[in-house]
Amino acid sequence: MKKIIIIGGGAAGFFCAANLDENQYHITILEQNSDVLQKVKVSGGGRCNVTHACFDPRELVQFYPRGNKELLSVFTKFQPGDTMDWFERRNVPLKIEQDNRVFPESNSSQSIINAMTQEIQQKNIEVKTKCSVKEIEKLDAAYLIKTSLGDFIADIVIYTTGSSPKSLKIIENLGHKIIDLVPSLFTFNIKDDLLKDLAGTSFEMAETSIPQLKTEESGPLLITHWGLSGPAILKISAWEAISLAKMKYHFEIEVNFISKPIDEAEKMFMDFKQSNPKKTIGQSKIFDITNRFWQRILEVSKIDLNKQVAHLSGKEMQTVIENLCRKKMKVTGKSTFKDEFVTAGGIDLKEINFKTMTSKLLPQFYIAGEVLNIDAVTGGFNFQACWSEAWLIAQDLNLKRDKQMIN
Repeated sequence: MKKIIIIGGGAAGFFCAANLDENQYHITILEQNSDVLQKVKVSGGGRCNVTHACFDPRELVQFYPRGNKELLSVFTKFQPGDTMDWFERRNVPLKIEQDNRVFPESNSSQSIINAMTQEIQQKNIEVKTKCSVKEIEKLDAAYLIKTSLGDFIADIVIYTTGSSPKSLKIIENLGHKIIDLVPSLFTFNIKDDLLKDLAGTSFEMAETSIPQLKTEESGPLLITHWGLSGPAILKISAWEAISLAKMKYHFEIEVNFISKPIDEAEKMFMDFKQSNPKKTIGQSKIFDITNRFWQRILEVSKIDLNKQVAHLSGKEMQTVIENLCRKKMKVTGKSTFKDEFVTAGGIDLKEINFKTMTSKLLPQFYIAGEVLNIDAVTGGFNFQACWSEAWLIAQDLNLKRDKQMIN
């Protein structure tokens, strides 16, 4: 029986193992940490954003700044609908939330972890934790894997390590080209009077742009202790990950907090002024923002909160609208999610056969997950790439063995 060693006990490694035919192979998973599926556990604030309810592969690939062309064929074979079906058939009911993100109905990542670990246990797949891979050596028809727990021989290697520099160095030593790692999906560090002491304030829909890069994104926005976060920021950080790294995370951002054009905001303001002339500006509810944020906008616009709306000058109105719809702020750095850290960079995609996820350089060597130069915006897309790639590997290996048995 051929030996498969899966290096990395994360989403891709476990899902691949869960779909392999255990009657055809002897399968071992090596994980360097004391626990498996750590990213799955913390994803979505511990709820696990399993995938995204986007069922057309051509639409789905639009959410991947890197890897979109390559993933099209992968998603035609296994897409979010298949993922949902896989977990539901294992008694994990899923739900689609308003923003199309998919979570377990239990609101606990443990449901997802349990489904995969049970599958692994039923198949009697060996899992070795605290097993750090130090080196992989190519032998004539196999691989020697040197680890902290001793040496392993594998006929087939499935490499799903995530994007740690150490794991990339190991595969670089085997001949693969590595695209330099840069963070993707990060929040912007901004010190600006407008944001001070407003951590937790959110906006249902905002527009963000980086004029220097002629790029813009929209979506929910959140003020944090360090600056700005939320999908509107995370999306722009993913698409521009490489450019922002080159800029050393120092650039200017422009924010439209109410996601309305200037002329529309002006009209709303004028209409309110005409129908509520005696109201004080500080107590006026003109736009869909919190009172605290509105009052801060007035403060930075140097407008007395007790002033009646009728007494506002055209210049004062203009200043308020500029701060709401075209606020420019200096970004002076980034903050990454330590637990859900996503990177751009990794193994060069030209060296992978995306029909099977095999290395074009190494025989019987499969690669999936974040170790590849593939990443997505937030919303369950990074996991979906892992599930789909891992499923392809398992299908290829199961079919290979079937063919050999027929012959």
